[in-house]
Amino acid sequence: MTDEDSETSASEAQAQEENELPIIQLCALVEELSYGNSALKTETEMFEKYYNKLEPRDQRSLRLSEIKISGAEITQAIIEEAEIRWIEVQTEVHEFKKDILKTVSKKKGSILATQKMMKYIEDMNRRRDNMKDKLRLKNVSLKVQRKKMLLQLRQKEEVGEALHEVDFQQLKIENAQFLEMIESKNQELIQLKLASGNTLQILNAYKSRLQRAMEMSVHLDKEFLLRKELLKKIEKETLQAEEDRAKAMTVNKQLRKQLAEFQVPQVMLYIQEKIRIGDLEKTIRMWERKVEIAEMSLKGYRKAWNKMKTTNEQLQAICPPGK
Repeated sequence: MTDEDSETSASEAQAQEENELPIIQLCALVEELSYGNSALKTETEMFEKYYNKLEPRDQRSLRLSEIKISGAEITQAIIEEAEIRWIEVQTEVHEFKKDILKTVSKKKGSILATQKMMKYIEDMNRRRDNMKDKLRLKNVSLKVQRKKMLLQLRQKEEVGEALHEVDFQQLKIENAQFLEMIESKNQELIQLKLASGNTLQILNAYKSRLQRAMEMSVHLDKEFLLRKELLKKIEKETLQAEEDRAKAMTVNKQLRKQLAEFQVPQVMLYIQEKIRIGDLEKTIRMWERKVEIAEMSLKGYRKAWNKMKTTNEQLQAICPPGK
C-alpha cells in the first residue's frame, strides 16, 4: 500500500505542477510515467503467474487466446480513437486556415483580425486545459479504482478466500485494460503538453510580429503627417513665389515703358534722370535677380512637390486607407 500511496501522491503533485512545467522538463515526466507503467506491468505479470498456478493446464491455452482477442480489440479501439483524433486535428487545422489565416492575409495590420486570432488561440488553450484536467482526473480515478481492486484482492487473500477463476480472469482483463488506458492517456497528456508549448511559441511569434507591425504603422502615420505638412508649406511658398514673380514682371514692364517714353530734358534734369535711370536699372537688375531666384525656387519646390507626391502615392499603395 505504501507504493500505491506514494504513486498516487506523486501523480497528484504532477497534476498540481502540470501547468507550470516547461517543455524541457517533459522528458523527466515521460521517464517518470514510464517507470509507473513498468511497475504496473510488473504487478500484472505477478497476477498472471499467480493465476497460472491456480488455473488448470487444459484451460490455459483457451484463456490465453481470449486475452489475445481482447488485446486485439483494445488495439483496434485505440487505432480507431487515434483516427478520430487525427480527423479532429485536420478539421481544426482546416477551420484555423479558413477563419484565421485567410482573414489575417486579407486584413494585414487590422486590429480586428489580430484580436480574432488571439481569441482563437486563447480558446484552443482553454479547451486544451479542460482536456488536460479531464484526462488528469480520469487518470487519478483509474488509479484509485486499481488501488481499490488491489485492496480487495489483498483482503480476500488475508481472510483466505480463493478467487474464482472467472472473477480472476475478469480482474486480469480489466487490469490490462486499465493499464492500456493509463498508458494511452499519459501519451495523450504528453502530446497535449507538446502542443501547448508549440502553441505558446506560435503565440509569442505572432505577438512579436503584431508589435512590429503596430510600431511600423505608428511610424508611417507620423511620417505621413510630416510629409503632408511639408507639402502644404511648399504649396504656400510656391504661391508666394508666383506672386513675387508677377509683381517683378509688372515693375519691369513699367520701367521699360518709362525708358521707351523718355525724352531728353535739360542738363540738370538729364543728370537727375540719368541718376534715376541708373537707380532704376539697379532696381531692375535686382528684381530680375529676384525673379530668377524665385523661378529657381519654384523649380525646386515643384521637384520636391512631385517627389513628395510620388512618395505619398507609394505610402497609400502600401498602407491603403481604412486598414
